Amino acid sequence: MKLLTKSLIAVALASSLVTAMAADKAVVENSFFPYKNGVPTVEGLIPGTVLNAANVDQFNSSVDPVLLQQIKDGWVEITVGETTDFALHPNYVAATEAGDVSLGATAGEIQNFVAGRPFPQEPDINDPRAGEKLAWNYQYGYNWGDSAAIYPFYWRYRNLETSKVERQIKFNFHFLNWKHRVNHDPVPEFEKNPSGLFRSIYLQVLEPFDVKNTQLLIHRYEDDLKRDDAWLYLGFQRRVRRLASGQVTDAFLGSDLMIEDFEGYNGRISDMKWTYKGTENIILPFYNHNEQDLTSEFEDKEGYEFIDFEGKGNCYPKATWQVRKAYVLESESTNPNHPISKRVHYVDAQTFTLPRTVIYDRKGDPWKSWTICQAHPDSHLAKNKGTGVSIDDCFSMIDLQAKHCTTGQFKGQVDPSLNEKSLFTVQNLRAKGR
Repeated sequence: MKLLTKSLIAVALASSLVTAMAADKAVVENSFFPYKNGVPTVEGLIPGTVLNAANVDQFNSSVDPVLLQQIKDGWVEITVGETTDFALHPNYVAATEAGDVSLGATAGEIQNFVAGRPFPQEPDINDPRAGEKLAWNYQYGYNWGDSAAIYPFYWRYRNLETSKVERQIKFNFHFLNWKHRVNHDPVPEFEKNPSGLFRSIYLQVLEPFDVKNTQLLIHRYEDDLKRDDAWLYLGFQRRVRRLASGQVTDAFLGSDLMIEDFEGYNGRISDMKWTYKGTENIILPFYNHNEQDLTSEFEDKEGYEFIDFEGKGNCYPKATWQVRKAYVLESESTNPNHPISKRVHYVDAQTFTLPRTVIYDRKGDPWKSWTICQAHPDSHLAKNKGTGVSIDDCFSMIDLQAKHCTTGQFKGQVDPSLNEKSLFTVQNLRAKGR
């Protein structure tokens, strides 16, 4: 009888385990394929609709408030495209299915994370740490995959009122994940990583001459409670200096961006208080690159053409947007001396990229309007096809108060051969600077 009872318990436990695993798989599938049963719709807002000052009020629920005002003021018109699937790499999805992740007791602590999306569950507005979970999903997202480069990368500083290009800087940017890798060898991490790095970013200025060879190196540690290390090599000084933590919120090379703004948010989870504000169906700058009206003004030996710009000051990407499911995520600095009061991120629910962010000044007024375009990898360079990476394709950072903007035009390449580990060292800064 006891044996029978034990057998029945074992069967029941096995059955419940299978059910739990199936439920987890369903949760993961819902997270990565939110449009499998149909795309989000807004009444009257169909592909081909041009949002402008005359009609945008009837679609105000589908446009974030700051962009809505810019359209109403006639600064830009936006053409709506078809909502499309941006499926991430199957290995990243599979790593998510294998995970069993939880938050630690303190903001910035995470437990049992190996790879994939840490928290695929739909956020709960009643969960006080829902925002923190969304932030971790972004931090460990598949943005640029395991290793990629923007090679080259053009920044233009523009006068919003006159459209004058005041300055152009040509960069190369490089990104490397040391841990939580899912696709490029070694997986899941590099064996030789004595400092415990999670991710590194390296950039080098190629032109103009007065800032040529300026380089920036950022090391982000696996331990989120450990402050990032960053070094700057100034070509005209020919020396490396460590950046103080406060310098990541200074204007970078005179642009409208802080280092902390890179990729939508470039900082630690523990540096911010994160609040989930709800889920919306809004327009975001997702598209097929090869279907846009591109510019050939930059010479490229492979014949690659870049996203163009239009609108007031030529500060707006000349590309279609689409209605997508987004999580509204607010971040407030834990540092009372921070130059901003908060950011409001519109997090794409499928890719967990940050295509739209509104930055507020210390008085609580809108300060900057931050847009990062997302191109489908299969519509981009041949080497990007099949990578399952939502390709950062252009950016626009508009300073609404100074009436100025900085725009970025990308040639994003998911190519680990461009990212030797030696690039991401202080020694490399000195070697490249000679």
